[in-house]
Amino acid sequence: MGTITHDVPRLDADPFAIDTLLNPYAVQELVREIGPVSYVERYGSYAVGRYDEVRTILRDWESFTSTAGAGLTDIRKPDAWRQPGPIVESDPPDHTRIRGVLSKIISPKIIKGWQESFQAEATLLADRMCEARDVDGAKDIAEAFVMKVFPESLGLSPHRENMVIVGNYNFNALGPKNELFERSAAELAGIAEWFDAAQDREGVAPGSFGEQVYNAEDEGLLEPGVARGLVRTLLRGGMDTTISGIGSMLMFLSQQPDLWRTMRSDRSRMKLAFEEAIRLEAPIQSYYRTTTKEVEVGGVRLEADTKVQVFIGAANRDPRKWEDPDRYDLGRSPAGHLAFGQGIHLCIGQLIARMEAESVLVALLDRVKELQPVGKPVYRPLNTLRTLDALPLRLIPA
Repeated sequence: MGTITHDVPRLDADPFAIDTLLNPYAVQELVREIGPVSYVERYGSYAVGRYDEVRTILRDWESFTSTAGAGLTDIRKPDAWRQPGPIVESDPPDHTRIRGVLSKIISPKIIKGWQESFQAEATLLADRMCEARDVDGAKDIAEAFVMKVFPESLGLSPHRENMVIVGNYNFNALGPKNELFERSAAELAGIAEWFDAAQDREGVAPGSFGEQVYNAEDEGLLEPGVARGLVRTLLRGGMDTTISGIGSMLMFLSQQPDLWRTMRSDRSRMKLAFEEAIRLEAPIQSYYRTTTKEVEVGGVRLEADTKVQVFIGAANRDPRKWEDPDRYDLGRSPAGHLAFGQGIHLCIGQLIARMEAESVLVALLDRVKELQPVGKPVYRPLNTLRTLDALPLRLIPA
């Protein structure tokens, strides 16, 4: 073991500056290369961006708790500006019990049963896109598809405009109370009545996933009030990350026309297309854990009860882990990427996200001879989510 030190380099850059959110790569590199751990004085938090250290923190829930919140604010304190998520922001034994209930309700067998409806919807969407030819891959494909199939699968009524507002707020609230947060909070307040009703038991379809969550609470498998929180968590967090990943996948594939042509005839690497996209552009760029005690990371001693900003986006581009890490390369295995998290908080909906992405990709590969970029991709500035706001594409039908 190397020398353990309390001396931590100061990170002067603001990870939540608009310019950084729109173009995060320089700060990602700075976080990685300044040391295994740095300290962001303006937010009173540590920052970690190297793959090994990030992975270690995510797998050690006893030293780095989620119960203080996955965002910058400590949700245990009265001045917190976020509601806690019952599964994302809990640790064992509560997390184990809740995850066990959810795992039975959305088992791989159940999810597999959604595949036919997902593929049918993707087929209809691809046909419409081929007729239009000039489309926005971010809104017309990724957002339109996920916001149709995902809420309906959970038994919730889709409302696309409102769900965008909810998603923007969710990921802005994980950061500081900056202008992005204040704007999102105001927009959410404008749809408060709808958002409140969308989480209610009366708002979920009979026999659906949502109703099963409420039934589990009735049976005593979940604590009172947890079911509503779980529905809220899925509504606000289960869509936007998948939309981000599908958008990135389409962007990268449109930029490599030879790869698109090859994949049309050889689907052997098709499943890697989404995985490599979310490695390269991690949907959630960073989130937080909180130290439960003095703990060592990379030879550095971290103080107890302090937030740690875990840079997934930086870790997924760490040259210590990945060769030529900034390249979209389906010749590599992206196995081990951290976009779905690690440890006990590994994304419970990852199979759904993969199936959504594959459904869209299959439908497009079957119908589109060429996927061409016809304008510059535009990113939406959000505190913790990396997602496209516009992706101008031209589809040349087969």
